[in-house]
Amino acid sequence: MTIYLPPLDDNNPDFFPPVSSALEEPDGLLAIGGDLSPERLRVAYSKGIFPWFGTDEPLLWWSPAERAVIDPIAFVPSRSLKKYVRKQGYRVSINRAFEQVIQHCALIRGENQVWITPEMREAYIRLHQLGSAHSVEVWQEDELIGGLYGVNVGSLFCGESMFSLKTNASKTALWYFCEHFRHHGGKLIDCQMMTDHLASLGAEPVQRHDFTLLLSELKHQITDASLFRSQWINANHG
Repeated sequence: MTIYLPPLDDNNPDFFPPVSSALEEPDGLLAIGGDLSPERLRVAYSKGIFPWFGTDEPLLWWSPAERAVIDPIAFVPSRSLKKYVRKQGYRVSINRAFEQVIQHCALIRGENQVWITPEMREAYIRLHQLGSAHSVEVWQEDELIGGLYGVNVGSLFCGESMFSLKTNASKTALWYFCEHFRHHGGKLIDCQMMTDHLASLGAEPVQRHDFTLLLSELKHQITDASLFRSQWINANHG
């Protein structure tokens, strides 16, 4: 079966087809081509669209029928997680090692999951330098052992990927970030597509139409200016 995808105009980063036109199979495939310029990436995320493609594949853009989202208020760490983090002495920071985080996220994937290509890494590093992409880092002493990164759109944080080199490191990143994010005006975390791992972390499914309505409100909301300042962050260990 032949699949037709609208090609994006290299000279018009503002244009994307409506997300309602995304394919059912493969789920959410919306468009092809364009580039990974900061301007196009910002527009894409503001419309609920994200890039996802492998090595030697064309640039593909997606908006799946069902999104995985996490309400930062609803995320409740278990007692065992709190106890474990205290015992291990994990510390968490924001925007202190963005390039290291995205590099770890790329390396931890298997050969069949190579989608954080060098082109993708460079694009998100540029976006980070411009203040739109951010990282959360988990440390044990001076060793980076886990983290996540994503793109901020108003009071929505669009998570891209996470990694963990030691037990509970990525879960710790999410826990600390949820508390810090909501304390500074953050409302929702987008995790893109549901997986068993995300479900275990408290992600809930939301249909594309409902997610688009939420996005239309959240992208205009302003969070505290100190939210993504490079800093060490704390969480409730009670």
